[in-house]
Amino acid sequence: MGARRMKLIKAFAIGAVLVAGTAFAQESPTDPSAVARSELMKVFGKNAGILGDMAGGKTAYDAAAAEGAKAALIEATGKIEATFMDQGGTDPYSIAKPEIWANWDDFLKKAKAANDAAGAMDVASAETIGAGMGALGGACKDCHTTYRMQK
Repeated sequence: MGARRMKLIKAFAIGAVLVAGTAFAQESPTDPSAVARSELMKVFGKNAGILGDMAGGKTAYDAAAAEGAKAALIEATGKIEATFMDQGGTDPYSIAKPEIWANWDDFLKKAKAANDAAGAMDVASAETIGAGMGALGGACKDCHTTYRMQK
């Protein structure tokens, strides 16, 4: 695996862990809709971290754990539409931009791209996980760049 790809995998894994970690470090949302969205993002962070650690060599490859993380990512990305459908009230700790609901069709297109990337991941080895993490990370970044507020 090339040095550039390894750097990308490590950066994605670190980013996933940081996203999950910052969710705990900052004040938490209290609006039920915002809480549901935050909890869903924690599922992404946890499972992307598991796969990223394997791909980056931080942890040993474990087929069962890799399959479980992939399944969790597929399930979670499949819940984006239902979880984000209700904008909820104003919550000062929500980092979801209002543009999500103003541009709903585009948001759903980005959610589908994440679901497709999760489903297409080959988790047969640490090397194949690394290749899939690039596509998944790209889909996540595309959505977050447009629809997530900076913390």
